[in-house]
Amino acid sequence: MESRNVAIGVVLSLQSVLGILGNVSLLLYYLLLYYNEGTLKTIDFILTQIFTANSLIILSKGTLQITGAFGWNQFFNDVGCKFILYMVRLGRSMSITTTCLLSVFQAITISPRNSCWKNIMAKNPWFMSFSISLCWILHMVMNMIFPTYPSTRRNSKNMTQKRSSEFCPSSPGRDAIRQSLYMVFWVLPEALFSVILVGSSSFMIVILYGHKKRVQHIHSSHSYPRNCPESRATQNILVLVCTFLGFYSLSSVLQGCLTLSHNPSWWLMNTTAIISVFSYFRPLSHEP
Repeated sequence: MESRNVAIGVVLSLQSVLGILGNVSLLLYYLLLYYNEGTLKTIDFILTQIFTANSLIILSKGTLQITGAFGWNQFFNDVGCKFILYMVRLGRSMSITTTCLLSVFQAITISPRNSCWKNIMAKNPWFMSFSISLCWILHMVMNMIFPTYPSTRRNSKNMTQKRSSEFCPSSPGRDAIRQSLYMVFWVLPEALFSVILVGSSSFMIVILYGHKKRVQHIHSSHSYPRNCPESRATQNILVLVCTFLGFYSLSSVLQGCLTLSHNPSWWLMNTTAIISVFSYFRPLSHEP
């Protein structure tokens, strides 16, 4: 085994362990909060779902990448490989879905208008729980109906050394119908959720900026601090949204290049592995 593969394996192991510890510790915090208080705020419930989805991705994808980096190519059989790929896809789908719901919920909450959605969530606290539970069920069923398949057989004698670091890569299939379904049910929804996330975050920034201007006008005769709550909240939103979407988009682009490449380079495979895990290292959490 080459020393560079060992180094990548160690980096991926540390990255996965830290990511799991971070998400699981936050998840346990909210579970203890629920145990002590008997209830959770809507935003806290959404965060627990994000932590769960992120942990699922890091655990499943991290396991695949670590075993591949260390050359343990016979660690999973075909059934185990398909199961891990199923968990990766499920976690990824729920991560972007719940993150989008979090951003939309916060945008509706701070909106000065009394929209119908605000009234529904105020009168029906279970509405968000029902929506997220429905999303879990839909994504589970969709990934069962249209599963991903290992695009490389690990027992093949023609497997190159470059490919050994990703012995269980996913593929939507080679036929045109399966690839079209892949675009419709996964690529387009992820792009749509990303657009909604950007739109809701931009809406929050506009609302916070307008509120800041009104407060400055009221306190025009007094000195208004530059580091006001509105400014801090705006900075948090910009940093968190740009960080999440930046790594998420970069991971998607690199994964696409890796899938389309017949003989990907060692750097492309391992850069994709590190970026894809780091994308879910921290959950997105606004504090407007």
